[in-house]
Amino acid sequence: MAKFIPAAERIARARKLIQQARSLPVPDGLLGKSDLTYVASVKDLLRQARDLVRFVPLTSGLTAETKAEANRVLEEIEQANRDILR
Repeated sequence: MAKFIPAAERIARARKLIQQARSLPVPDGLLGKSDLTYVASVKDLLRQARDLVRFVPLTSGLTAETKAEANRVLEEIEQANRDILR
């Protein structure tokens, strides 16, 4: 069974993964941002971040501020996806 991770820690880990995705170096080759390995790495990091916070807004017993913060992180993930890959 998976270890329980508190919502605040999930949000912090997700933000760290978003930062890792943003800091990945763009390959110097002909393809640049279209390099398949680069795209896969970015998408994997953002998927991991999304998986961490996806259900936080739906969880009962959390404060409205925590749920709003999780929704902001989900928006940050989508924005990072647009910024990095386009």
